[in-house]
Amino acid sequence: MENDNVAVAAELTAVIVAVTDGQPRVLTIEHGGALPSGPFEPGHRSLQAGLRSWVETQTHHPLGYVEQLYTFADQDRKQGTLGRVVSVSYLGLTREAPVMAGWDAAWQPWYRFFPWEDFRGPGAALGESILAPPLYDWADSADDPATQRARQQRITINFGLRGQRWNEELVLQRYELLWEAGLVAEGRPAAAGLSETLTEALGEPMRHDHRRILATGIARLRAKIKYRPVVFELMPPGFTLLQLQRTVEALAGRLLHKQNFRRLIDQQDLVEETGEVTTETGGRPAKLFSFRREVLAERQAAGTKLPLVRAV
Repeated sequence: MENDNVAVAAELTAVIVAVTDGQPRVLTIEHGGALPSGPFEPGHRSLQAGLRSWVETQTHHPLGYVEQLYTFADQDRKQGTLGRVVSVSYLGLTREAPVMAGWDAAWQPWYRFFPWEDFRGPGAALGESILAPPLYDWADSADDPATQRARQQRITINFGLRGQRWNEELVLQRYELLWEAGLVAEGRPAAAGLSETLTEALGEPMRHDHRRILATGIARLRAKIKYRPVVFELMPPGFTLLQLQRTVEALAGRLLHKQNFRRLIDQQDLVEETGEVTTETGGRPAKLFSFRREVLAERQAAGTKLPLVRAV
């Protein structure tokens, strides 16, 4: 058996998330074409130190809360390179701040890349009326009935169609279905032509597999806000309960029941009043709250849920 010596390089990739004015935003480079990333170099003390170095070099944005997300090692995941590139990705949460222009760094709404994920707006209609027909056509194009049925089931479950419940955590599964079907630009043959409406509904592409990495980060965060109070990493020192609710809704991509949300926040003793109010809401002065920092330590083992209760 021939023994091929394949060079393996390590790349560090960051999914850095903030929520601004009710919109989840991700830090990008190359005018939104890529996530901050760079090779793991001998001078880096650790993987995370290398990641912080690249993000600060490319964007001038210091990192706060960071956790390892996933390691991507698929063959040919990085086009135009020899050998295999393993990407170690990280998820970071922060508050939006200005970034440098040298690497064409910018904050981008993450629904620019995944418009079907925003059920507060057009997401449900996009999935059912625009994305479902070509997906089911792809399912029906399979050579054997068993594969057809398997594809149809995946489409129905992942996109919450035909009476199935929408699961906001299946971000990666939905993107990968669109990739397999040859619909998103990253997995579409160059000669394939799509209508303008469908192309717009499929969102903006990113280079290599960075949109897949972003989908993994969104899914992780949507799951995590249900059992850990990480959302407070995205909040200012003082915030209203409405601002907190809007932040959770932005991340989850769907509206929440106001009374139930506030009842559960109160039951879990996650916040405390600051004694101050704000008039920036446009109505009556609203109380400002802050996150009880001791909650994070108290809930490390047991976990704490933020109430993702559906709107009625």
